[in-house]
Amino acid sequence: MSPGGGFQMGGLGGGMGMGTRGLGLGGLVLLLILGYCVTGDPLGLLDTGNVEQGPAETGARGTPNDEAGKMISHVFGDTEATWKQILSQGNRSYREATLVLFSDAVQSACGFSSAAVGPFYCPGDQKVYLDLSFFNELARRFGAPGDFAQAYVVAHEVGHHVQNLLGIFDRVRGSQTRANANALSVKQELQADCFAGIWGHYAAARNLLERGDVEEGLKAAAAIGDDRIQRTTQGYVSPESFTHGSSEERVRWFRQGLQSGELRSCDTFAGG
Repeated sequence: MSPGGGFQMGGLGGGMGMGTRGLGLGGLVLLLILGYCVTGDPLGLLDTGNVEQGPAETGARGTPNDEAGKMISHVFGDTEATWKQILSQGNRSYREATLVLFSDAVQSACGFSSAAVGPFYCPGDQKVYLDLSFFNELARRFGAPGDFAQAYVVAHEVGHHVQNLLGIFDRVRGSQTRANANALSVKQELQADCFAGIWGHYAAARNLLERGDVEEGLKAAAAIGDDRIQRTTQGYVSPESFTHGSSEERVRWFRQGLQSGELRSCDTFAGG
């Protein structure tokens, strides 16, 4: 696989309210894993993985003890179990990431970040950082509500962790220049979208998707590419400033992973 992703944090984007960096929610938005029909508990089939409570979150809405936090942590655990299975097939090991739920702001190995940055992955400490209030803005301003949207966010960020484990972050960092930084960022984010699609492929194979889930996700993906976000936040589109990819690209790469279920199908860096 060709290189992809710098050491900077990877994430859904640079602030939904700022308009200066693309939102980058990978576009597609899919799947809350539905275990109700099997266990009687919508979360019953899922492992929670490693979850930390962020320092700004004491007793607040984003702890794993509330319903939203429980759902996110369980989906996180399922994505990690899926990637452990996938990587083991290629004789690779999977090192678990940690999910940090926070509110307002958080300190990571990548620096101090406010909630305006959106969900992100920091390769320096191998943690996924998520402020649950992000989903309110996602639904209110960009028309992508629902549990499927929230599950996709987690799958996209865990996709960045997989990139880190595969050495893609380091290889891209060594290739970055001022001239190609945005282009490489787009390739990195689209690959995380494709990796999220791979997770969806495995979820579908386990009959964990309801009819219409994928279609709903693809429709949401079209609403949150860099072009759509820029048009919404600043009134015009600047392709040269894209950092996460257009709506069409995000939909296409998610679909690629969803249909193939294979790592080799997600080489967004092929051809330069």
